Amino acid sequence: MIEKADAMYCKIFKGSKEQELYVFVPFDKGEDNIPEALKQKMGVISEVISLEITAEKKLARAKAAKVMEDIREKGFYVQLPPEITGQVLFDGD
Repeated sequence: MIEKADAMYCKIFKGSKEQELYVFVPFDKGEDNIPEALKQKMGVISEVISLEITAEKKLARAKAAKVMEDIREKGFYVQLPPEITGQVLFDGD
């Protein structure tokens, strides 16, 4: 796909080992852009979605401009699982 100056097409991958860890890479590069050390931590890798990102796009856990910057500079962006905050709920213990 052709990348526009203000937009970027990405593929997003997840692994079998780390829940809620996602790696964004350029659409045309795919899984090959994930560093080997990160692949080993992720386990079995599967594609979650492909999408177009613009600096204004709202993403769930990251600023789109930061995602685009990291992809341009490093070739990938890692979205880590959210930190556990707040009260832990127990089921009648």
